[in-house]
Amino acid sequence: MDLGQIDFDRVLLYEHARMDAEAAYAKNPLDAENLTTWGKALLELSQFQNPSDSLKFVKDAASKMEEALQIDPRKHDALWCLGNAHTSHALFLNDLNAATIYFGKATQCYQQALEEDPGNEIYMKSLEFSAKAPELHMEIHRQMANQPDAGRHSSTSNTKMSKTKAKSDLKYDILGWVILAVGIVAWVGLAKHHIPTPPPAPR
Repeated sequence: MDLGQIDFDRVLLYEHARMDAEAAYAKNPLDAENLTTWGKALLELSQFQNPSDSLKFVKDAASKMEEALQIDPRKHDALWCLGNAHTSHALFLNDLNAATIYFGKATQCYQQALEEDPGNEIYMKSLEFSAKAPELHMEIHRQMANQPDAGRHSSTSNTKMSKTKAKSDLKYDILGWVILAVGIVAWVGLAKHHIPTPPPAPR
């Protein structure tokens, strides 16, 4: 995958975070904050993987969040990130019924996160998005079904392969945008939590 400099820097950042979290886990497997950081890094890295690995990263991210929540069931940022992982997982699935199960899990996570941190705008937006997620899923897969052949070939097998590839490319382009949107929201959330307190105004 051809990465621009910004994307390359992001991959390095999250890969470094993943490795640090893995090392910290070996020393203390009961650190819920570290597990959450690890899961966040995996979810971010999932958007830079090839299609066969992307879902694996999403599943691994969900696993880390679930482990963090076993330690601290009220950890709202882990609940929110687990919701993001469930949403991403659902969008990979062709079957709407199967996807709806994951969308339901995501909604439950967002709702719980909001209960633990009332008024959090990011969690509220995620909950709103979750309500529209099945509609988005149908639109993604409708567009994939209507995707024209990438080109005409004399061989039927080549035509089928081209059509399959075109659908796959579209699917992962859309998934990439969805995961990117989740990532942007995550960045906004991190930025808000790390804004330094302004000095008091002079009297």
